[in-house]
Amino acid sequence: MALLPILRYPDPRLHTRAAPVREVDDVIRKLIADMAETMYEAPGIGLAATQVDVHLRVVVIDVSEDKTGLLALINPEIISRAGEQVCEEGCLSVPGIYDKVARAEKVRVRALNQQGETFELDTEGLLAVCVQHELDHLDGKVFVEYLSQLKQTRIKGKLAKKARITA
Repeated sequence: MALLPILRYPDPRLHTRAAPVREVDDVIRKLIADMAETMYEAPGIGLAATQVDVHLRVVVIDVSEDKTGLLALINPEIISRAGEQVCEEGCLSVPGIYDKVARAEKVRVRALNQQGETFELDTEGLLAVCVQHELDHLDGKVFVEYLSQLKQTRIKGKLAKKARITA
């Protein structure tokens, strides 16, 4: 396994729409393992392949307290949504920035597992938020784009300043 570099907002590659995975093979399983290691090290609870500059529809999520609930979603799609919740979100591609985003309270997602088998999963609460957040990445959208233009401009400035300080 290997740690992968995470793209930082506003990197234009974060706006690339991910392509479907054609075959679930050892290359995809290695990508999932590397993404999981990267997510845990960051530390985070979700990571989309887009964030590590691999533009395939692959997501890893683990909302468990003890890092035992790894969920890999290949070619995920939300097939139903219900309710609404507003949660504070953060993102490994937008370090140190948190803000409230409205999302569906419950989502049903269909995806392939690491064996290439189709499955469906009903999610709610934090897991539902995480699924929606990561699938946005696969469609080229970062959570800060739900915020006002003013907030987006401030976030870009804050991240640019932080990059200059650490460079």
